[in-house]
Amino acid sequence: MLFTSKDELTDCLKGVIGLDNNVVKIENSDQLRTNFIDILVKNSVLNKSNEIKGLTRFIIKSAAIEMGIISSSIQGLYEARGRGECNGFTVPAINIRGMSYDFSRSIFRAAHKLNTGSFIFEIAKSEIGYTFQQPHEIVPVILGAAIREEHVGPVFIQGDHFQVNAKKFKNNKEEELLGLKSLIKKGIEAGFYNIDIDTSTLVDLTKPTVIEQQRANFEVGVELTKYVRELEPKEITISVGGEIGEVGKENSNENELRAYLDNFNDCLEKSMNGAQSISKISIQTGTSHGGVPGPDGKVVDVSLDFKTLENLSRISQKEYGLAGAVQHGASTLPGSLFNKFPELETAEIHLATDFQNMIYDHKLFPKTLKEEIYAHLRKKFSSEKKVTDTDEQFIYKTRKKGFGEFKSRFWNLPDEIKSEIGKDLESKVENLFTQLKVENTVEIAEKTINPVKILPNLAHEIAAA
Repeated sequence: MLFTSKDELTDCLKGVIGLDNNVVKIENSDQLRTNFIDILVKNSVLNKSNEIKGLTRFIIKSAAIEMGIISSSIQGLYEARGRGECNGFTVPAINIRGMSYDFSRSIFRAAHKLNTGSFIFEIAKSEIGYTFQQPHEIVPVILGAAIREEHVGPVFIQGDHFQVNAKKFKNNKEEELLGLKSLIKKGIEAGFYNIDIDTSTLVDLTKPTVIEQQRANFEVGVELTKYVRELEPKEITISVGGEIGEVGKENSNENELRAYLDNFNDCLEKSMNGAQSISKISIQTGTSHGGVPGPDGKVVDVSLDFKTLENLSRISQKEYGLAGAVQHGASTLPGSLFNKFPELETAEIHLATDFQNMIYDHKLFPKTLKEEIYAHLRKKFSSEKKVTDTDEQFIYKTRKKGFGEFKSRFWNLPDEIKSEIGKDLESKVENLFTQLKVENTVEIAEKTINPVKILPNLAHEIAAA
């Protein structure tokens, strides 16, 4: 059901949610969870009216706060980890590309089963583009899922790989940074209180010294971190991540880590005295985003440098007070490897592509829709196919864009199909949470996180829509 007017929306919610002078009051929380939140979330994404989109987003965010569901920063937990007060687990950061509401619901269900309080929802700059999900859209979808699954407490939502494009930076530095700052601002306004700044694309290995190789990385990283600190809401310290090695490129090493962190912290202190530094550091250990597909479209095995991961995580934690190192591009790794990450004190691990694969390859995913998506991708993105790519390789690397190109079709899949896919996603998440040792982490999250209620602004939500 998509509302055709504001009056129709408010009439539908009578007895469930009251709206008076832009103040939301829940009148029947059970009815909201079981019968109405699904409708509100769908309208927040698919309604053609910007006013109704903005209003439903405002209602969802306001209702979530009233129900004790608070978009939060994970900074406090990561600071505690840096002090050695908690360890032995790796926080999963899960990228929400497609079937976003159903997928988010499955994550909350798995978390509740395992009493998990340390997990992150995220979306990368590139994903925002090709999945057609702006920050102001994805946040209420996640919070709506939290309402639906009776979650209470902090919800960690992260801007992943808010990345500088090296080529554009070289051609016009100011314009490239202006665009990234605009995205940071939109993210914070929407409720992204965790942001991974990725300036590792600016590392230049042709320079004669490690410091010079990392200079643009840490100098631009400081500029963007300073911008985050200037915008963060009162009483919230946004968890900011840095990165020293671009995923898919050369593996990181200790000299690069020290050159980056020493100079980053020094530059930040000089430019913004007393500013909070980053909370974690992403490194490259041999993985690549999405994995590397062979000619048959199946991911080939990679050699992961666990020694580097362990060493750099230990140094960043023990000597710099960070939560530790972050592992990207990991979801397509063999399942037998995931229990090693908490053993090596990896702070955070990013998971995306395997969930995407589970959706497309699910036995109930409509074959005709999949064929229609693939045909569209072959036509529209043919220029992205390398001469050496087989069709299977091209489709594997490109089908992530189907989530945006066919957005409404994914949202309108039959409920029974979405339910079955959601159950399988839940099982996968549950397995990963167990291997990453984040079960029974609600207590440490409650101890270290102080959720701050930031009330949404209706006019801003409508403008953002």
